[in-house]
Amino acid sequence: MANPAVMSQTAAGFDAVSRQLEGPQGPKPRKRFSRANIFIYGTLIVVAFYYALPLYVMIVTSLKGMPEIRLGNIFSPPVEITFEPWVKAWSQACTGLNCDGLSRGFWNSVQITVPSVIISILIASVNGYALANWRFKGADTFFTILIFGAFIPYQVMLYPIVIILREIGLYGTLWGLVIVHTIFGMPILTLLFRNYFTSLPEELFKAARVDGARFWGIYFQIMLPMSLPIFVVAMIIQVTGIWNDFLFGVVYTKPDTYPMTVQLNNIVNSVQGVKEYNVNMAATILTGLVPLTIYFVSGKLFVRGIAAGAVKG
Repeated sequence: MANPAVMSQTAAGFDAVSRQLEGPQGPKPRKRFSRANIFIYGTLIVVAFYYALPLYVMIVTSLKGMPEIRLGNIFSPPVEITFEPWVKAWSQACTGLNCDGLSRGFWNSVQITVPSVIISILIASVNGYALANWRFKGADTFFTILIFGAFIPYQVMLYPIVIILREIGLYGTLWGLVIVHTIFGMPILTLLFRNYFTSLPEELFKAARVDGARFWGIYFQIMLPMSLPIFVVAMIIQVTGIWNDFLFGVVYTKPDTYPMTVQLNNIVNSVQGVKEYNVNMAATILTGLVPLTIYFVSGKLFVRGIAAGAVKG
């Protein structure tokens, strides 16, 4: 009678040999340089080059003197690097009647952006939390009105808001512009927070209700600690929109309170004196540094917020 252990070892050996004869198992490895990969990476390289080339031209032009710029080769690196255009753009360029550069406009933009972002995000987060977890009578109607407000063209509201700000004594002031940015940022931010809070596990909310937690307790102790990604998304959207805004800045403020973008327009489109392209390029880069910095610092959290439900319906 055959030994069972010997038979099992023999069967295992036959199985190993058969697997070797069959060849490698699992999915076939993809070619590194397949046609699809070449097309995808080629397209990405072309698009990246398309967007990076203007930035390269701006940087190298801002580091050149005017005699070198007049030679006409905009793509060549600077022969002699100079930071005088940056200094002039920041503190000496004329932005109308004043010749103190972008420095005044920068601090005006800071005073406009910081309170607008904080107030709009705090109010919108509470709105989204209430619409997602605390259903009240007329919630759907209220949400519909907010969504409708997100798609109203800004130009339609310019003159009525001028009248309102004038009547309450805030026209031409920084706080008047803060109110405008806060109101116009509310609809889209409320939509983002509402969709995000809807995507969170409902069991957490119900468990907190059972434990006796109320509206603000659940909001501060449960919802806020779980909502860092969507807060970063909202912050990036608001900072970018408010910092880069030109229309509201030129309509609702006056020369002493112009934001940075309005002053940049006055520098670039000046019709007096010699056209200093190096100063214009340096001023443009300085104006865009704040949103660019925020993107680089919080880019990963921005992607997490979008993936975690920022755009879910």
